[in-house]
Amino acid sequence: MATPDLRSSVLRAATVLLICGLALSACATRTHVAGYVPDDDLIAQIEPGKQKQTDVKRILGSPSSLASFESHNDTWYYISSKTETIAFLSPEIVERSVVAVDFDDNGVVKQVRRFNLEDGEDIEMVDRITPTRGKELGFFEQMFGNFGRFNK
Repeated sequence: MATPDLRSSVLRAATVLLICGLALSACATRTHVAGYVPDDDLIAQIEPGKQKQTDVKRILGSPSSLASFESHNDTWYYISSKTETIAFLSPEIVERSVVAVDFDDNGVVKQVRRFNLEDGEDIEMVDRITPTRGKELGFFEQMFGNFGRFNK
């Protein structure tokens, strides 16, 4: 039969192991995959100059996005990204894949382009603030400005 000291030591050791296991499992990497990029075999079926938008939609499916600044939706994008998050840290993009299918004015495939994470560029945000029209109210004007404005 085990002595009380041995039991409490085993219990303490088990508790420490359990706490360490929970702490380490909280630091596990979480992976999130979003979007859709078709297989290479499907992309190889797209032949520039031969297929139309309906053929591409049948083979690859609906695009993730359409070109915003070109007329007649001349480019279709199939976009996928994979992010990893460790514990409470910000997610980090580890993989990105973009397939762009360009069409001519008749809706026939012009070219198929591929991009990955290395092809992307960082864009710096502008810190300017757009001014609004009207009067800027101070603290006391905001707090007491409505007194007496509403009649019963």
